[in-house]
Amino acid sequence: MIRAGAVSLGILLSLFIFSVNGMCGDEAMYVDIYNPDKAYNGTTLLPDHSDPENTRVVEIDMNGKIVWEYALPSQLKRYSNPGFDAELLPNGNILIVLPRKGIYEINRKGDVIWSHWDSKISHDADRLSNGNTIYVFGASDKMGDAQVKEVTPGGEAVWSWYAGDHFNTSEYKDIYDDGWTHTNAVTRLENGNTLISPRNFNRLVEIDPQGKVVDIIGEDFLEAQHDPEVLANGNILVANHGRPQEVLEIDRESGGIAWRFVMPERRTWPVRDVNRLPNGNTLITGSTVILEVTPEKEIVWRVRMADGIVSSPREAAARGFYKAQRIGGQV
Repeated sequence: MIRAGAVSLGILLSLFIFSVNGMCGDEAMYVDIYNPDKAYNGTTLLPDHSDPENTRVVEIDMNGKIVWEYALPSQLKRYSNPGFDAELLPNGNILIVLPRKGIYEINRKGDVIWSHWDSKISHDADRLSNGNTIYVFGASDKMGDAQVKEVTPGGEAVWSWYAGDHFNTSEYKDIYDDGWTHTNAVTRLENGNTLISPRNFNRLVEIDPQGKVVDIIGEDFLEAQHDPEVLANGNILVANHGRPQEVLEIDRESGGIAWRFVMPERRTWPVRDVNRLPNGNTLITGSTVILEVTPEKEIVWRVRMADGIVSSPREAAARGFYKAQRIGGQV
């Protein structure tokens, strides 16, 4: 079923073509915009916890059809908020973050290949080039907690970062909003430093291998930011929870804004994931929609959460879309 909003004639034509060809979706989500000439075509991997009884990871094609699905085991279904994450690894497996439970890696058959259990985890985990895994804790974290940890394949902790060692000052120490820092993302940079997103501080921090803060980014304009991504040009792409909700590309050289996209609908709050695609488009995940937009800010693909699943912004934040990853695409 196609549900189209106010879109251009070209997009409407594309929608008509794909409805004739049998465009379909899932009970939880549906695609209502798809321009195949401008979108980065492939599949989209995303965690889905819209139904607490059917917590899963799904991969959908450009028409919204599920092409792969993994249902979490019954004993793990309740560990989906805040920050249920899933990402494709270079070896083809899927790395899954279960907040307040741990991380595990599955193959496409659903077999568990690797796991690391830690109740102080949430939001984000990345597999590093050396085989280690780095992850964050920001769900009700306290000043004495490690906000970032790195573990070996054997589960040995080999590196950690404590925000309390650097931000125990009058400006920060009394902050609390679902945690002290509510750290929601970490990225190991090519220079060996680490980029961290302490959401409640409204800024990004870059630290060296010894944990020293070497740069603070976006302190004048970020608000409850999520998922910073370092681009090939050195800029940082980040989702910003300010009003209006927006995606920002920060110029690292000038500290200014190189590109901005304002979400066209208020009910998409919060926006928690953003990725730059190989064709220059940007994939943006809000709570009730996932958008692909061109550099000129044209929406060329959109998947919506089905009507009636969430009834309030708070429910959307807890059960809505969290992250999405476009894979296997072609320009």
